[in-house]
Amino acid sequence: MDWLTSFFAWLGEFFGNGENWSGPSGIPARLLEHLEFSGLALLLAVLIAVPLGLAIGHTGRGEVLVVVTANLARALPTLGLLVMFVLLLGTASIWPVIIPLVLLSVPPILVNTYEGIKAVDPELRDAAYGMGLRGGQVLGRVLVPVALPLILLGCRLSAIQVVATTTVAAYTGLGGLGRYVIDGFATKDYASVVGGSVLIVLFALVVQILFTLIQRVTVSPGVSQRLKVR
Repeated sequence: MDWLTSFFAWLGEFFGNGENWSGPSGIPARLLEHLEFSGLALLLAVLIAVPLGLAIGHTGRGEVLVVVTANLARALPTLGLLVMFVLLLGTASIWPVIIPLVLLSVPPILVNTYEGIKAVDPELRDAAYGMGLRGGQVLGRVLVPVALPLILLGCRLSAIQVVATTTVAAYTGLGGLGRYVIDGFATKDYASVVGGSVLIVLFALVVQILFTLIQRVTVSPGVSQRLKVR
């Protein structure tokens, strides 16, 4: 149990150090940086993947793109992408970090959005067309509300993945919670390593809870009940 004692000792040392709560290297500042990187990457991924997934799911055109994207998501190495974009773009901006994060975030959102639209009962589509609705109206008023749970699932998976992998931003000299982990290993400051890791895990849990609340608020009770029945 020595490792457990050491773990809590390092945790107490990290969070009990007043210097870790102020200044540009303090927890609030690092947390804000992590939120900035994660939020921007997720926002760009949503803006790219959701409209694309809706269009492909509704029209059936470009379905091969979804398959290719899903396979790429399993093969793309985060650190490799990061190093490549740092070499191409330098470290003068946050884009060498944001671009790899966006590329890793798009597939889950795209695939779940597409699958959500495709999974809508064909009879529901036909009923919407029978009521006089057309193309975009059917998509916006009928298909999207029914597919929303899967769309939000894709966003939640991407958000958690982004929060976890934003840690690699520290490799480029940028900030974020990963700074504690990377710098801690470099200087053998294990209190910082443990504290930073715990903060990243807690951040991911908060994101999970936030998306659960968003789903409860935005998804129609009828759709939620239908999912429970299934």
